[in-house]
Amino acid sequence: MQESECLDVLNGGLAVGHMPLSDEEAASIISHFYGIRGEMSRLSTEKDDTFKVEAADARTFIFKVGHPAEPISEIDFQVRLLQHISQVAPELPVPRAFPSIGGDLLVTFTDQWQQERVARLMSYMHGNLWDGATSNASQRFKIGEILARLRHATADFIHPADSRSVAWDVKNLARLRPLLKNIDEPTQHNRLEAALDRLVPLLRRVPELRMQVLHNDFNNSNLLVDPTNPEFVIGVIDFGDAVRTAIAIDVSTAMLSLLPRDAVIEPMSDLFSNGRDFLRGYLSQADLTREELQLIPHLTMARAVARALLSTWMAKKFPENAPYLQRNAASVWAQLDWFLARSVSKVSGVLEAS
Repeated sequence: MQESECLDVLNGGLAVGHMPLSDEEAASIISHFYGIRGEMSRLSTEKDDTFKVEAADARTFIFKVGHPAEPISEIDFQVRLLQHISQVAPELPVPRAFPSIGGDLLVTFTDQWQQERVARLMSYMHGNLWDGATSNASQRFKIGEILARLRHATADFIHPADSRSVAWDVKNLARLRPLLKNIDEPTQHNRLEAALDRLVPLLRRVPELRMQVLHNDFNNSNLLVDPTNPEFVIGVIDFGDAVRTAIAIDVSTAMLSLLPRDAVIEPMSDLFSNGRDFLRGYLSQADLTREELQLIPHLTMARAVARALLSTWMAKKFPENAPYLQRNAASVWAQLDWFLARSVSKVSGVLEAS
């Protein structure tokens, strides 16, 4: 398989660049469509143009302008999903979408570079980003609870674009193998190749797992927390990778954020010690089958492999955004060493007693 053959999964702007929207043009667009004036601050993102808007009337918003290559059907899916959650579980702390002056949740325009753009306005959620390495057991329990509650809220949601191909959905990991050529350091390349060789047969079991629409990016970069709040999690943001996928994949994505990031300095016999607190919280609200529990550790490893492959590939393709793209990549290598030092059966059993 060549890199060009995996481009169908590297969709929605991951594979191509674009001319970014300026702060001034963003301010003009939001004024035109929403009647809002205020100070615009660009936020770092993987592929789109996102702004924090501090309006003159003291309200704060997120103005998100999709990548020109992202299909409008997929952006509509994300907005409709948020709308659905707000209707069936209004107590869940997720962003709300605001209609334009004309009553539309999505607005379209041609920017100054003649790129066709799709934008939406959402509520700004206050709070600090969660740092999984410094959470305590009760906080990790709360994180598990809210992911399970979010799963229940999205269980019956359907949309024509909900089965889109998402690079970060690890059921597609085998299609990322061509990206191995971007890993220049021989030892790292060999680790990833060995991990892929182990994981691809295991991923053939994923289509038999329970599937539904899920967040698929529930990690320390997308959770807002307040240690003084009894619920701890006060915001779940960025539904940009939401997709119909396996429940076990959604859980494994959160698990990766709970693995130690300094496993080289402080090796651990149980890489999932923090993750067990999260899992207990999750299981207090939702069930997991034995097959799901056995596959979750492997799917966590798969997410780590995807992180290394995608972040390295994107950093080379878009070097101006490399610091953001590779902010979580350094911890992958010691984590992979832990997995590869253990047999498949040993890894399969690490969560069954949780």
